[in-house]
Amino acid sequence: PTVVLEAPPIVSAFLGSPETSQIGELPSIADLVDSVEEEVASISVESVNRGLFFDFTDEGAGSGIIVSSDGYIVTNYHVIHDVIAVKVDLPNGESYDADIVGWDVVTDLAVLKIEPESSLPVVEWGNSDSMRVGDWVVAFGNALSLKGGPTVTLGIISALGRTVPTERGSLYHMIQTDAAINKGNSGGPLVSLDGKVIGISTAMLGQAQGIGFAVSSETALPVIASLIEHGEVVRPSMEVSVEDVTPAISNRLGLNVKEGVIVTRIAQRGAAFDAGLQVGDVITDLDGIPTKGVSDFLTLLWSYEVGDSVEVSYLRSNKLFETSVELAER
Repeated sequence: PTVVLEAPPIVSAFLGSPETSQIGELPSIADLVDSVEEEVASISVESVNRGLFFDFTDEGAGSGIIVSSDGYIVTNYHVIHDVIAVKVDLPNGESYDADIVGWDVVTDLAVLKIEPESSLPVVEWGNSDSMRVGDWVVAFGNALSLKGGPTVTLGIISALGRTVPTERGSLYHMIQTDAAINKGNSGGPLVSLDGKVIGISTAMLGQAQGIGFAVSSETALPVIASLIEHGEVVRPSMEVSVEDVTPAISNRLGLNVKEGVIVTRIAQRGAAFDAGLQVGDVITDLDGIPTKGVSDFLTLLWSYEVGDSVEVSYLRSNKLFETSVELAER
């Protein structure tokens, strides 16, 4: 008998067929690249390393996103940290010395300012909250400082809401992607297929391939606006340190909850101290909204203004209490 081997439907979709689905015909992104690459800048920096007898000048590179026609450019804080000079190269071949307007360590973002000779093209922002795991994205950046325009890579959103540990603290609500993000990509845009920026490439894991991270547009936009207007980001604080309640912590401490944030340190005479909170308390919600972990806690906390009062629900000895905390400046 004749044996006919057929590929499974999902494989056939990739190989192509008369009824090829969208997954089998990936659209060309050439037009998208043409429209976005004019809004991506290359950044070069100089820093000084202090030697025992001599000082040495180091050079570094990153990427930037043009966010205003008069020369405001967003990049990563770690790109411009401790530098003595910043230069911005535009896609049209023009180069400018840049001033550092401000930075935010919490989100690893910074804003630069140049004085261009003419009006600059500006990126269009998208809503990162509308993106889903599996959506296609395109990363632009000054990868490896290669000349001739930005490097463009295609991938998907691999995960949303990631917490990424760095040497300066954790980054929260990050977009994870398998679009190649290499040294020099930091500060470049992560773009949806409609050409809108939904993230700012920030980090890659050196010990893993195909894993890169970007600050979501919903996180970045208010930070950028504050940096441009004030040169800094002012955030409210309860003046406490917290950690995730994990199943292991819950079992060890005999808690009757498996999620939340546990208070590990309280500033003396600070906002939480004055409200009666103690080390070991487990905060379960703010104003009735659950805080399942540190990421949820900080995202919700930073949605308030300094001076606001927040109703905090917490567990102490497995008994539920409430208190009102007046938020201080971080």
